[in-house]
Amino acid sequence: MNDRKWWILSVTSLGALLSALNFSTLIIALPDLIKGMHASVLQAMWVMLAYMVAQTVAVLMAGSLADRFGRKRMYMWGMIIFTIFSLAAGFSSNAPMLIVFRILQGIGGAMVMANSTALVADAFPREELGRALGVNIMVVAVGQIIGPVLGGWLTTEYGWEWTFWFNVPFGIIAIAWGMWAMGMKDVKSTAAAKKFDFAGSVLYMIFMTGLLLGLTWGPIQTWNSPVVYISFLAFIIGFPLFIRTERRQASALLHLPLFKNVVFSLGIVTATLNGLARMGVMFMLIFYFQGALSYDALMAGILTIPLAAGMLVVSPVGGWLGDRFGETTPATVGIIFSFVGLVGLAMDTGLHTPYWQLAFWMTLMSIGSGLFNSPNSSSIMNAAGPKFRGEASGIRSMTANLGMMLSVAFTIPLVTQSIPREAMLAIFSGTQVGLANPDQSLAGFIHGLHAVFWVMAALMVIACVLSLMRAGRTE
Repeated sequence: MNDRKWWILSVTSLGALLSALNFSTLIIALPDLIKGMHASVLQAMWVMLAYMVAQTVAVLMAGSLADRFGRKRMYMWGMIIFTIFSLAAGFSSNAPMLIVFRILQGIGGAMVMANSTALVADAFPREELGRALGVNIMVVAVGQIIGPVLGGWLTTEYGWEWTFWFNVPFGIIAIAWGMWAMGMKDVKSTAAAKKFDFAGSVLYMIFMTGLLLGLTWGPIQTWNSPVVYISFLAFIIGFPLFIRTERRQASALLHLPLFKNVVFSLGIVTATLNGLARMGVMFMLIFYFQGALSYDALMAGILTIPLAAGMLVVSPVGGWLGDRFGETTPATVGIIFSFVGLVGLAMDTGLHTPYWQLAFWMTLMSIGSGLFNSPNSSSIMNAAGPKFRGEASGIRSMTANLGMMLSVAFTIPLVTQSIPREAMLAIFSGTQVGLANPDQSLAGFIHGLHAVFWVMAALMVIACVLSLMRAGRTE
């Protein structure tokens, strides 16, 4: 097992790389996708969001099912599903068909994402877990760095379809490598004699889909919509019913006693806040570079590389520090770095700010994420224990994605206070560069940009306090 743990880490790292590339390449391809499919900007936005929404809805069930039927099996089937629907997505003839394939691709991605961290936690001893997870996060940073360049090259040379098709050969390699290095059979069956929680699963899908649909439909289309009202009603009714059902269910989808563990709960909340801040900054900087400074989508993607560069270097170091000195200190220091980076962006971002200054603040944030993510993930998995690692990994992935979704709901309304909704969507999708009436919009936009950065900095203060609260605790 000692030799195999590095092979298992290589399998999960390859899955993490594909997941990161899948998101970062598509953003660059959206303008060509709109033209090639004769799709609307709204449809293109849903092509991007459908994967994330489906992944967030499915990831908790994937983690829970893995605790019953085997993490390796669920991971490998997730990779197979992801690869099949990556191939299908490139053959889509219209936007609605592509959105359906993206949802199915997201379900496969959820099965991979939910089990990746749990598989690493199973393979590595506690004192090496942080360093191993740091390697996973380092690979994600690599995907975020090369994704925009790869997406621009594939789209320019071969067409938008290749932003999906390039996943296929890598997916096949990942499947073959996974079968050789890890297989689909767990050493010790995680499938305890438990029934599937059908009622909990249905209620979970209802309330989570309602929440995410409302959070994304409102800012992108309109808050004053029956879809938004019905979605939030589904969440308001479904969530308490779900909690009530899980408390009574012997084989619950969500093991609620996990949240009684203070270390686990604090780790989950801080991860959510960190995901919200990180994705919110990325959204706002894309608007800034494409809308205010009039760069194209590819250049905007390249200019945001510092948001991942620090993670690439620091993630393994953060994991090693967590293994050596305990998870709380490096995770909290990482949050402080992110806070300083956000304050710098809030005070320094203007129409004539030298790029090196923006890159410096982005790099500080990136270093903060690298220091935070590895030890925080290690803390969560160790707190959950071997029996509930699949569920814990699913919860961690779900809440991180939820933070990203919340950032969409939070940042877009601030942008649309100074930029018309249609222009905002066109800028983000890359079909418009610059603002039609810059004199009217730029001052308000920069003010909104600063407001977002200040609010995100305040969230980092809260995250820092919560992270420190777990110092010296074991549960």
